[in-house]
Amino acid sequence: MDRFRAMSVFITVAGAGSLSAAAQQLDQPLTTVSRQLAALEALVGTTLIARTTRHMALTEAGRRYLDVCRRVLEELESAQGQIAGRDDELAGSIALTAPIVFGRMHLLPVVNQFLKRHPRVDVRLLLIDRIVDFYEEGVDVALRIGALPDSSLVASRIGAVRLVTCAAPSYLTSHAAPALPAELADHACISFSALPGGVRWIYKSAKHGRQSVRVLPRLAVNTADGAVDAAIAGLGVTRVLSYQAEVALQRGRLRAVLDSFEDTAIPVHLIQRPVRHPQPRVQTFMAFAANALRNRLASPRVRLTSRSGN
Repeated sequence: MDRFRAMSVFITVAGAGSLSAAAQQLDQPLTTVSRQLAALEALVGTTLIARTTRHMALTEAGRRYLDVCRRVLEELESAQGQIAGRDDELAGSIALTAPIVFGRMHLLPVVNQFLKRHPRVDVRLLLIDRIVDFYEEGVDVALRIGALPDSSLVASRIGAVRLVTCAAPSYLTSHAAPALPAELADHACISFSALPGGVRWIYKSAKHGRQSVRVLPRLAVNTADGAVDAAIAGLGVTRVLSYQAEVALQRGRLRAVLDSFEDTAIPVHLIQRPVRHPQPRVQTFMAFAANALRNRLASPRVRLTSRSGN
């Protein structure tokens, strides 16, 4: 067995989330990937990935060994680069994750710029509206919106967004715009279920304090795009993060309401997976992306809806 190859397969399986997805990424037969993983587990004498017919997950030993494999292969690649005279050139893979809309609007353009500067680096970008486990998904860097509960994370704040309540001009023509949060009880509402609070919309501002209202949604949807599209269609009032409605607001397809009740900044961070020996490509990307994203969030166009300067 080629131990280094098996370790590379293990890393791919851990990141892909399934043997079949890993086999597709590696362009290898599923049986080959399964056999290499089994051989590696036999070599180390423990189960690295618990597998059932419907689910697979890293074991605790697998989490620890995954870090070992990454470190060993990265050091081997670095040594080969030095021998070949490429020690000053970044190379290898970086795994990133971000919320879908923010990632598409802001992170992806930054990734494209970085890849053009570093032709020997490749990126796996997972856009998903949930908190991703660094180890289960094999992620190096995550972009997260909201307060960070874990102070041990290596984080770099890049700006802030806020919540915005909005509706289509056509809806507001036939329904008087709410002047107070409590008036939302009389409106058709569209809830974005991924937001904290669900159907209880909480408003905070220095001027008005904290106010809470329970809405009865005509439509509950699990993606921001769906909530924004339904609002544009005139179905009712929705509440999403500012960047999620940014384009529709700028084009006049949506209009903000209750704006004076929402001035709370929601922090945005880039977070690095805690490791003993940070890799140069990850460190370089963190610095590059943090600077580029700060500039994007601080631009007048984005400040119009995110108030990131607050």
